[in-house]
Amino acid sequence: MTQFRHQLSVLAATCLLTLNAASQTAPATPSVLAQQAQALADASEAQVIEWRRHIHQHPELSYQEVQTAAYIAAALAKMPGIEIQTGIAKTGIKAVLRGGKPGPVVALRADMDALPVEERNDLPFKSTVKVDVLGKLTPVAHVCGHDTHVAMLLGAAQALSKMRAELPGTVVFLFQPAEELGPGPLLSGASAMVKAGVLDNPKVDVVMGQHINAASPPGAIGYRRGSLMASIDIFRISLKGKGGHGAMPWAAKDPTLAAAEIALALQNIVSNQTDPLDGSIVVTVGMLQSGNRFNILPETAEIAGTIRSLSVANQKIAQQSIRLKAQKIAESYGVTAEVAIDTGSGYEVLISDPAATETIVQALEAATGPGRAKEMRPIMGSEDFGAFGKNIPVVFWMLTASPFPDRPGPPNHAPEFTIDEKAMRVGVRALVGSTLAYLTRPASAPVPAKAL
Repeated sequence: MTQFRHQLSVLAATCLLTLNAASQTAPATPSVLAQQAQALADASEAQVIEWRRHIHQHPELSYQEVQTAAYIAAALAKMPGIEIQTGIAKTGIKAVLRGGKPGPVVALRADMDALPVEERNDLPFKSTVKVDVLGKLTPVAHVCGHDTHVAMLLGAAQALSKMRAELPGTVVFLFQPAEELGPGPLLSGASAMVKAGVLDNPKVDVVMGQHINAASPPGAIGYRRGSLMASIDIFRISLKGKGGHGAMPWAAKDPTLAAAEIALALQNIVSNQTDPLDGSIVVTVGMLQSGNRFNILPETAEIAGTIRSLSVANQKIAQQSIRLKAQKIAESYGVTAEVAIDTGSGYEVLISDPAATETIVQALEAATGPGRAKEMRPIMGSEDFGAFGKNIPVVFWMLTASPFPDRPGPPNHAPEFTIDEKAMRVGVRALVGSTLAYLTRPASAPVPAKAL
């Protein structure tokens, strides 16, 4: 019996050695790779929180992210196999991880810039930074969550670098400046990075990204096949007339009346001139200024506002209609109107490619847990991430991170904005899981094409 037991032990040990040898030589299956990636993502949680807190405490405005970029580059330099390029689009970073096996090229993006807002909360790592903005000392804070975006992407880079030998493809990590810049004469960070060639060498097949918010419940994900976030245009209408005395309006050409009528006329663009089935659109007048005294008719007036659209066709209709209404109404009052619309600088409709999104849905569900990754409605907020999708598919999703278990927290951009740091673990899992889902998708799967 003793000899028999000894023979069984030898046989079991031989089998175990054989299995171990096979596991070391045989290529890992997609499911095994996904499990390994999720385990590495989970293991990075403490480090991700540390990265986030440092970046949160040292915010920088658009195209000023010098120290942030240096901190990111130093973290990346500790990760095996990652090639780092700095100074792209002023302060951006492109890092490349080449897998041990051939395959597609997936790019992951995080934005780095903060906002000119004074943070109001009791966090021990809250921002106390102030910088000069147009001659005024202005507080700066990460009240849009870009600090978490950077930390989560660093977590994904760290996890994927540890399994680079098994990766069937290449991963490009894009740390982008100036997402908060807004439309204007300068290109936004996404457009500037595309112009700098970050999607070439290696040629990127798809770009993925995420945005955190303080919605509830924390640690859930919302995705969408198709138009997800609106384009943004900023319009300014400058009216010029002839000043005069408030007691004799017939002797003047008052631009205030023209401005008031134009502001009202712009409100019927959406209701009467655009097709609601083609995609939602909003035309908002946010500013109407004229005059400085009750009995003086001014010479000038100014109107400013924004167009937000989920439809390229409706966006163009609104632009044309604003110009036409402003000029014709001004003419009827005997005043002139100059219309300027800042557009085309990086804030297009963000279309999450349907086929590429379908490829990663299961990975998002695995990242969050059952029933916590769901298709969402589009939102009228804007993001320059859509600039990456002019010629290749992009996929974008929303990560909820309310600091409260049963209700939303303050919205992005609010001075009180804060998040539940535990949700970042889900964000890292989503990034690595989605990357692997795309890299290992079946050869028979259709190659995603940009949605029209």
